[in-house]
Amino acid sequence: MSASSYSRVSVTSLALVWAVSPLFAQKKPITIDDIAPPPGGVSGAIRWAPAGDRFAISETGMLSVYTLKTGIKRDSIALGKLDSAAAKSGPAEALETTDWTNRRVRQREIQWFPDNRHLLVLSAGDLFIVDGETGSFETLIHTAATEQDPKLSPDGKYVSFRRGHDIYAVEVKSKNETRLTHDGNDTLLNGELDWVYPEELNLSTAHWWSPDSRYVAYLQFDVSREPIFPQVSLLNARGILEPERYPKAGDPNAGVRLGVVPVGGGATKWMDLGSAFDNLLARVVWAPNSREVMAERLNRVQNKLDLLLANIHTGAARVVLHEEDKYWINVGSEPQFLGAGDTFLWTSERSGFRHIYVFGTDGKQRAQLTSGDWEVDKIAGVNEKAGRVYYTSTEASPIERQLYSVGLDGSGKQRLTTAAGTHAVSLSPDGATYMDDSSSVASPSRSVLYSSDGKEIAVYREANPKAANYDFHPVENVSFKAADGTVLYTHLIKPAGFKPGQKYPAIVDVYGGPDIQRVTDSWAGVNLDQALAQEGFVVWQMDNRGSAGRGHAFESKIYRNMGAQELSDQKEGIAYLISQGFVDPQRIGMTGWSYGGYMTLYTVTHAPGLIRAAVAGAPVTNWLNYDSIYTERYMGLPEENAAAYKSSSPTEAAAGMGETKLLIMHNIEDDNVHFQNSVQMASALENAGKLFYMVVYPEKTHGVTGLPHRQMLDQMVKFFEENLK
Repeated sequence: MSASSYSRVSVTSLALVWAVSPLFAQKKPITIDDIAPPPGGVSGAIRWAPAGDRFAISETGMLSVYTLKTGIKRDSIALGKLDSAAAKSGPAEALETTDWTNRRVRQREIQWFPDNRHLLVLSAGDLFIVDGETGSFETLIHTAATEQDPKLSPDGKYVSFRRGHDIYAVEVKSKNETRLTHDGNDTLLNGELDWVYPEELNLSTAHWWSPDSRYVAYLQFDVSREPIFPQVSLLNARGILEPERYPKAGDPNAGVRLGVVPVGGGATKWMDLGSAFDNLLARVVWAPNSREVMAERLNRVQNKLDLLLANIHTGAARVVLHEEDKYWINVGSEPQFLGAGDTFLWTSERSGFRHIYVFGTDGKQRAQLTSGDWEVDKIAGVNEKAGRVYYTSTEASPIERQLYSVGLDGSGKQRLTTAAGTHAVSLSPDGATYMDDSSSVASPSRSVLYSSDGKEIAVYREANPKAANYDFHPVENVSFKAADGTVLYTHLIKPAGFKPGQKYPAIVDVYGGPDIQRVTDSWAGVNLDQALAQEGFVVWQMDNRGSAGRGHAFESKIYRNMGAQELSDQKEGIAYLISQGFVDPQRIGMTGWSYGGYMTLYTVTHAPGLIRAAVAGAPVTNWLNYDSIYTERYMGLPEENAAAYKSSSPTEAAAGMGETKLLIMHNIEDDNVHFQNSVQMASALENAGKLFYMVVYPEKTHGVTGLPHRQMLDQMVKFFEENLK
């Protein structure tokens, strides 16, 4: 397609900014030896004290407390002291053969007591109470077993936690323990998530305190019907079976029900929320009156959602509101009650874009706080005294995240952040202060404290000075219109020593799947794309239709037919890139991981001749191999959409690969995208007479880490150099 087919091309060139910035005056070429994740912002790591006048943070092995009034960060205690105190006196209790802990399960390792001084700290599986001012500590729980997912009760008198497959509570003053559940076992998990719920519903915990500290609500997972995937460790003389409970598309999910138990122990009261095995429970939150608990219930294919309010004494539940979508429902954050609890904040994509609403517990809409053809990204917090809600959104640009506030009646909207780029925000409990981590493609992340009206209080952390050591190649934010007028956003990195008029090899760095947006105006740090640019490659990254951040209509283009729309858009992106005149169309590579690995294989098998060399990492090769909740949300049930399951599979199209040089990489015990996918692809390619390469790693994770990661990067760069230059 010629360049004239594209209109209103918008390119934000950062070359001048980078050239004059003293931050990047030193020029050390970026190699794979330098690659490391960019230092993250601190907003997600800080723990605000209840009064909002200070926060705690754990950095480089030290628990510290920062006081707003003085602007001083004081080190409280080296966490190594707690680790030493927690050293187990005997062998830890054997709970499972292998701990397939999901990467999205998040424990709160630091929590403030209501006195605004002491902190509950989880360290090495034990619980401690630390004085935030003196650094002194006392042991709350020390056992041979591992305590997990601790939660301090709102009144600070109890701590709930999980040991094995059951929930316990300990009274802080007496240190007396009460076992709240008694029937947990390998297939009945109390207050413990299975693998797929946190991965695909982003549910990070499975038990919650009532506001009056008298009850604990928890989810119970019956995983007995979930199929067992036969993971095997092959690192020793004898293979070791390490089974993983993992429901694939069409398989039985866990049976999940919601119960409430008194803190003093006793029988669990189960909430009547419908069939435990036919529905999904996505969110749970207590009502302020502590007499009711709210839950979000989805049907299996996730196109219908009921928000229910259940009486904890009778178990009876009623539907507060109902939503349906002809494609699927993306679950947002949990509802947030306001005032006495007769109203709550609710986010929904019912308009086509996620926005904030106020609903009453009678199911009636009281207000719509935001509207427009843009997305609310997150609710940062609420200052009820001031009557304002704080949120980040894409209103300024689909690739930015800016902070706004709006009145609880929808009036008086204000934009609080001003710098272009991406802002991640943590609001203090009193709503008076927030920490803002901001960055752009040209500016590393810095962390700044602001008052709620957007006035700067103090710089907590400047941009990482180590960035000055490297010769970064400018990342250009590029947008262009596809043939049907849809605006698509991309990142472009030109190679070291770029000269106009010269043709360069290019590598397309692809992901392409739903619920992810990769092209954002944010700092990426010293990464593989920079190393590839240093080696003389043009690097191109584009978010096709099907990706997140652009509204539900943009994302749902892939519904029940994964691969086709994504490839169509990626082909237009490559055509646009070639039209710029500096890319050799005969030397284009592609690489991606996970869904990006899938897209790489789908591209080379469905668009022969487009890609000369490809590296597919941890790819899904048939959606029948992937987990139930994710796959059925987008593809439907296998028995209802069999033809699309087949047509979307790269293994079914292996014979169409053409002459592409292909390298497949995968961990043999990947817990997310099973190695089975790559084995099936290898079999299909072999049967089709296609040559390919494969590198296998022995880790039990979805990504390659540690020393093997260095080897993997080296392998990728050399593969592209050998086949594209």
